[in-house]
Order: sequence, then C-alpha cells, then structure tokens
Amino acid sequence: MPTGASSPGVRRQGPLWRLVPLIHAHARKFWGGMALIINGRFLEAGMPLLLAIAVDSLGTDAPNLIWPALGILALMCARYVSFSFGRRFVRQVGVEVAFDLRQKLYWHLQLQGPRFFAEYSTGDLMARAINDLQLIRMMIGLGSRLLLVLGASGIIAFGVMLTLSSALALMLLPLLPFIAFFGWLIARKIFVQSTAVQEGFSELSAQVQENLNGIRTIQTHAQEAREIGRLERKSSDYAGEFQRLMFFNSALTSTMFVMTGAATIIIVGFGGSLVMAGEITIGTFTAFIFYLAMMLSPVKEAGVMVTLFQRAASASARIHAILDHEPEIRDADDAAPLEGVGGALTIKNLSYLHPEQESTEDAWPALDDVSFDVEKGQTVAILGRVGSGKSTLLRLLVRLLDPPPGAVYLDGQDVRMLPLAQVRQEISFVPQDPFLFADRLGQNITYDNPERTVEEVWDAAEAADLGETIGTFPAQLDTAVGERGVTLSGGQKQRTSLARGLIRGAPVLLLDDCFSAVDTETEDKILKRLRELRAGRTTLLVSHRVSTAQHADRIFMLDQGRIIEAGTHAELMAAGGPYAELAHLQSRRDALKSDLDAQNVSGGAA
Repeated sequence: MPTGASSPGVRRQGPLWRLVPLIHAHARKFWGGMALIINGRFLEAGMPLLLAIAVDSLGTDAPNLIWPALGILALMCARYVSFSFGRRFVRQVGVEVAFDLRQKLYWHLQLQGPRFFAEYSTGDLMARAINDLQLIRMMIGLGSRLLLVLGASGIIAFGVMLTLSSALALMLLPLLPFIAFFGWLIARKIFVQSTAVQEGFSELSAQVQENLNGIRTIQTHAQEAREIGRLERKSSDYAGEFQRLMFFNSALTSTMFVMTGAATIIIVGFGGSLVMAGEITIGTFTAFIFYLAMMLSPVKEAGVMVTLFQRAASASARIHAILDHEPEIRDADDAAPLEGVGGALTIKNLSYLHPEQESTEDAWPALDDVSFDVEKGQTVAILGRVGSGKSTLLRLLVRLLDPPPGAVYLDGQDVRMLPLAQVRQEISFVPQDPFLFADRLGQNITYDNPERTVEEVWDAAEAADLGETIGTFPAQLDTAVGERGVTLSGGQKQRTSLARGLIRGAPVLLLDDCFSAVDTETEDKILKRLRELRAGRTTLLVSHRVSTAQHADRIFMLDQGRIIEAGTHAELMAAGGPYAELAHLQSRRDALKSDLDAQNVSGGAA
C-alpha cells in the first residue's frame, strides 16, 4: 500500500489520540452524555443494596418488602431516563465526528495533485472515506461509551464490594493481572489483523470500481469470466483475513468468559463459607453476587471493546495517512492576488521533467527550455506529435502540474506567487478527455456557477455548436447524461466540456485538443464562433490538425519538448519546414478521404 508524503510538522501520536481534538469540538455533548450514563450506573448500583435489605428482612417477623421494592422501581425509572439521553448524546457525537472527519478528508482530497492520485486508487480512497470512517463512528458512539461506562461500573461495584466485605472482594485481585496481560496480547494481534482486513476491503473496492469503469472494455473482449475470477480471489482473500480477525476476537471473548466464571466460583465458594460462619448475611451475599456481575461486565465485553478500538485505531491511522499527505501544489506563503487580470502570458526557459521520471537515468524532459510570449487577446496554436509536451505545457499554465519558479508568468506575475484558486479561476482549461457528471446536461455546462441564466447556457452551447443537438433531445437542457456522460457521443461530450469552459468567459482559455472527436466541418464552425466570442481575450489551443492551427494569430511547433518552429500560418507554410510538411500530408490525406467518400456514395447510389 502507498505510504504517501507525510507532513514533517505532524506530531507522532497514537492513531486514537489524533481523534481527541475532533471529539473535543463536541466536548459538552460528549461529556454530558457520559455523565448521564455514569449517573445511570450509580443509580443501578443502589439496587442491590435495596435488594439486600429486602432479603435480610425475610427472616424477620414483619418482612419489609414494600419500601425496597418502591426504591428499586424508582431507581430503574431514573436509570432508564439517564441512560436514554446519555446514549443519544454520545451517539450523536459519533455521527458528528464522522461528519467532521469526512468533510476534512474530502476537502484535503480536493487539494491533491497527480502524484497523489497515482499512488492511491479511487477504490482505496472510497474505502477509507466510507468503511474506515464508519469504524471510527462506531468506536466513538459505542466503544468509548462501553469503555468509560463499563470501567466506571467495575470501579463502583468493586468499591461497594469492599465496603460489604473486604476479604471477599480482595479474593478477586489475583485474577486481574492475567486478564490484563491476555487482553493486551490479543489486542496487539487484533490491531494488526484489523489493518489487514481494512486494506483487503480497499483492494476489493478498487477492483469493483475498476471493473465497473471498464465494463465496456471487459464486455468487448469477452473477459467477464476472467474478471469474475479475479474478484472471487480478492473476495476470498478478504474473507480469510476477516475470519482470522474474528478468531482473535472469539479467543479473547471466550477467555474472558472463563476468567469471569473462575471469579464467580471463587466468590460463591468463599462467600458461601462466610455466610455459613455468620460473618455476612444472606442479603449481603446476594448483593455481592449482583455487584460481581456488575464488576465483571467490562471483562465480558472486553472482546467487543478491544475489537472496536483496535479496528478504529487502524482506521484512524489509514485516514490520517491521507490527511498527513501534503498537497504537492499549494499556495506560496507570500502569495498575493493579481488585480485586473488581462491575460498576457510569458514563458521563460521552461523545462519540466515529470516527478515519476526523476529517478530514471535515461529520462527525457517533457519540456526543454521553452520560451515564448502571448499578448493579451491573441489566439495561439500549439502543434506537435504525440508526446511532444503540448498537454504538459497547458497543465503547467493552469498549475495542474507545478512549473519551476520564474518560468510561467500571467500579466508579468509568476503564477507560483498567485493564489492557486485565482490562477484556476482566471485560466479556463478544457481537457481533451472530457469528464461529465451524472447530472443534467445544463448542470454540467453551468458547473462553475449553477445560478447562471438559461440564456447564458444556450449562448455557450451555441458557441460550442451544441445548440442544435440539444434541441433534438426531448428534455433538452434537462437531459440526464448518465455517469461520465455515457448517453452522449464522444463529440457531444467534447462540445459539452467546451461549453462549460466557454461560459466562464475567463481572460485565458486553454483548449487541449478538445476537437479530436469532432469532424472538421463542425470544428471550423466552432473556431469561427470562438474568434468572435473570445475577441480581446487570450486563447491557447492544442491540436494535431493544421486546419485548426491556421485560425491562430501565432503557431508553435513542438517536438521532443522543444519549440522547433514559430510564426503565422502563412510564414510557416512559406518556410517549408515541419509545419508545411504536416500541412501537405494532412491535405493529401483529406483529399484521399474525400475521394473514398465520393466513391462510396456513388457506389451506394448505383
């Protein structure tokens, strides 16, 4: 499992101690609930004393049973009220702490960069955010209550037993070291096994998530049986780990029952002799048996408590492994916002090597000493072969990847010295592979601001040449697109993503080959509308088509991370270099395609 990069400032604490500040935020409700439950235990402790009075009165001429019975009834009613409210408060704290931790975890995930998500799978993160948080909630809402309340029960009961008969109470002390040692020994094993169980659940979740995302590929290659087999092995491994955890839990529970049985035998045997000797009354002995049960209740519940706490400790460690992972891209300490962003970009000697390649001896930089300027309002096209660094360049501009200091400037200000939120607000990025949420079509377009007017949505859709398509849908903007836009074609998804980027009207727009699934005729319409819509604002577009690039004010050709040509379409065609060669190659290919299409049409007509 990945370890992640922990913050150097994180204090080394036990995983459960790191939950204390979260509980402290709800301290009044938590300790109020605990006080009510402990109060209920004190009320419960009074019942055996009243029972003793009643039993001892049976040997008299006038048994006194009414008042002890009424006293026990009153204590039971008061105990019920105290326990009911106390448990409710503590359970609420468990839910609220889980909510706070979930929000904290989710917010932290929003700040992470590509290296983090390369280390942690989606299924693993989902398991931590759901299953591990559920274990923490149970520990706080149930485990902490059991620990404190049952511990208080033992102390109260033993204290009363000492007052009733110190000799009889002290007979239990030799058993306590054995109980403590065995509980500690098994607790260590339960912690290790709990971690294995939760990691197994993460792997199982990751496998299911991967299969569901790739279901079309699995079906296309007829690999359903193979994937079912893989999932069966993962499920079997997880079941085996869980069974081992239950074995340790059962061993602890069974041993504790043996210990409590031994304590009961000691008390009954020795206590019976004290009754026969007249040193204690039958009523006292009866009360003693009740207090023994009250004192031994924590021992009987030791298996449940230890499992709850050790699984929660493992869950807390896994959650905090994520929270301790410092975001790789974050605001500088002295970052300051830029007023009145115009959209001019400057790239100075930009070189970039992907972090995962830093340890590779023959690693080749994605970008190597790239420099150029983009004036406000210009449209710039970037062309190049696959792997030439085009997408990397755009991701550096919007800080989805972090550029080196002094390499990327927005209106003369180093983007690393600007708040990250402002950079991504002022620079709108439209990726090549669009992601659509499982929501309505209109909600996907207005993702940045759901309060936008319908007119704004339609204007953006028209600019992306999506308006006519939306008009054919029965629900139009209310059309459900399904998970990841499964109900739309590739071109429709790209144009929806483009509309989402255009509606923002950002000073800088980055288009990362977002016309790859669109035919050239539609692309030409979109580019003409873009020239009008983006007048006075900066646009950078990555493409593999010369027909796209020729609309730009300036064109840069990238190869192996370097700019090998720069100029206007006319200048580059006149130069007869790589750009011109690419233009002639694509022109011949388009002509050949047109001839084949014409032959197919004529053949079909015949």
